[in-house]
Amino acid sequence: MARRTLIQAINEALRQEMRRDDRIVLLGEDVGRVGGVFRATEGLQQEFGPDRVIDTPLAESAIIGAALGMAVYGLIPVPEIQFDGFLPPAFDHIISHVARIRNRSRGRFTAPMVIRVPHGGGIRALEHHSEAPETFYTHIPGIKVVIPATAYDAKGLLISAIRDPDPVIFFEPKRIYRAFREEVPEEPYTVPLGKARVAREGNDVTLIAWGAMVHVALAAAEKAAAEHGWSCEVLDLRTLSPLDIDAIIASVQKTGRCVVVHEAPRQSGFGGEIAALIGERALLYLEAPVVRVTGFDTAMPYFTLEDYYLPSPERVLKGIAQVMNF
Repeated sequence: MARRTLIQAINEALRQEMRRDDRIVLLGEDVGRVGGVFRATEGLQQEFGPDRVIDTPLAESAIIGAALGMAVYGLIPVPEIQFDGFLPPAFDHIISHVARIRNRSRGRFTAPMVIRVPHGGGIRALEHHSEAPETFYTHIPGIKVVIPATAYDAKGLLISAIRDPDPVIFFEPKRIYRAFREEVPEEPYTVPLGKARVAREGNDVTLIAWGAMVHVALAAAEKAAAEHGWSCEVLDLRTLSPLDIDAIIASVQKTGRCVVVHEAPRQSGFGGEIAALIGERALLYLEAPVVRVTGFDTAMPYFTLEDYYLPSPERVLKGIAQVMNF
């Protein structure tokens, strides 16, 4: 079993699926000759040719529109949007057509496609390069939303997404593309969509996170144990839509407390949906109100303030203390 970074696992998943199924086509800005801005598609045009790994103009609406046409007529496109903040120009196609084509055509047409998008902050990028827009897309029926936190899950979830009959937005946390290596099977495998993962067992409080924030939550759990003796369970959602509600409720029923961590702004963030679900289904198990540790209700700031904006283990530890001392 090889040790892979998250970006290597994504590249391997794409390569293996393209070898398995010649209907799979990649397209996006610089995905071909350059291999993508983060090198996720490096070497794939050389192996599969420019007809299957297509460099496009800088036109996100055209990329998703073309991908939709490919999907409707039998291909399996995997378009890349270069940065999360570049998704809005394609928003109309996604909500009006990609998500609705199965329903609109009464099943005559489907859109088996995976929209790959680098996600979130932490790399000192420019404006529109560090967004966390997942909540927008979880609100759209017909779209699945996936955000892996590990190399193992990135490969397995991406293969599952490519094989799924419906459209998937696959957010890739860019700050951890090369942050660590872990063992990843060399052969193809799948991780089911819609199933959360318990990243750390615990009894006192549930920390719920996804993407890069899973690692922040794990670091906070370590500090909570070392400094206070608190036992934190960390739940990695992996998929936001469909959401593994059963895993959330089971963990909260076990611990009686919950802290939700995400880097998107607090207002209308996905943490609010999780808090509402817990209130509806596990209220009588709670020992304290659900606490959210999030980004702020501002645009992602530049450079030196980015660390202040993003949730840190210290901020999460304060949230843990809040529910433990309620």
